[in-house]
Amino acid sequence: MRRLVLAVVLAMLSFATAAQQYPSRPIHLVATFAAGGAMDLTARSMAAVMSESFGQVIVENRTGGGGLVGTDYVARAAPDGYTLVMYADVNVIAPFVYKKLNHDPIKDFAPITNAIIGTHLIVAHPSVKASTLKELIELAKREPGRLTFGSPGTATPQHLAGELFKQQAGGLDIQHVPYRGGGQLIGDLVGGQIPLGLIGLPPTLPHIKAGKLKVFAVTARKRSPSLPDVPTVEEAGLPGYETVQWLGPAAPAGTPRPIIERLHAEFSKALRHPTVVERLTKAGLEVAPSESPDAYARFIRAEYDRWPAIVKAAGVTPE
Repeated sequence: MRRLVLAVVLAMLSFATAAQQYPSRPIHLVATFAAGGAMDLTARSMAAVMSESFGQVIVENRTGGGGLVGTDYVARAAPDGYTLVMYADVNVIAPFVYKKLNHDPIKDFAPITNAIIGTHLIVAHPSVKASTLKELIELAKREPGRLTFGSPGTATPQHLAGELFKQQAGGLDIQHVPYRGGGQLIGDLVGGQIPLGLIGLPPTLPHIKAGKLKVFAVTARKRSPSLPDVPTVEEAGLPGYETVQWLGPAAPAGTPRPIIERLHAEFSKALRHPTVVERLTKAGLEVAPSESPDAYARFIRAEYDRWPAIVKAAGVTPE
């Protein structure tokens, strides 16, 4: 018994010492999507501040597989706090759209903190003959099958948000067109090759302000400060509707708790830095750090539990 107690005490001391000495080398923060998007912007904004006051944080883009390539990489990394991933909404959706994953999205990660929340938008080319979401729904009902909507890809959060909208609006007959990322979709929306799109706010905001795209509603439960005059889908007539983009750092499972706590404190501090807040807010993102690693873990679990029904109702078959 004494040996067991001694082993526990020594392990606790070892963890505490490791946390005090941490970090002793650069931390790699893996962004699972390409540069230019909300994830990359958030990661680099935090890393710049943390590198000045905490320790060098290097953002590494490991893209592919709808974010799964980078996630797999971090799941297999040593649980020492030096390889982290930007964990996102796509990670809790993946188990329900793929038959097999190389990691468990709940068991294989230690959440640190959420970083941002961003709304999706229901947007259209100016030629679409509707000015409000109600008018768009009426148009879709009058002319079933004529409208199409694009998203950054099949089974992406934006695609599923669009399917949820169709369901709650009475089973609208609007065909989904998957794209290979948001950039291509925006190009076709602005060019009028596709009438409707469901996509994040940051990449569309400049085109909305320039009058090249019209926006019917935001998918979050509250209005965006970047578009204060645009109603939520719920305000526009679909009670209970809400989908948001969210993401934040996580470590491989087994990372010592003192290091997780230290990382939570440092990431939260970075997210409160005026430069970071200004940069992310300007991009249309809401800074939303979790109160604790446990709070982020509970949030992730709640999101994980809500998506199976949405995926099933959308008719998405696991591949």
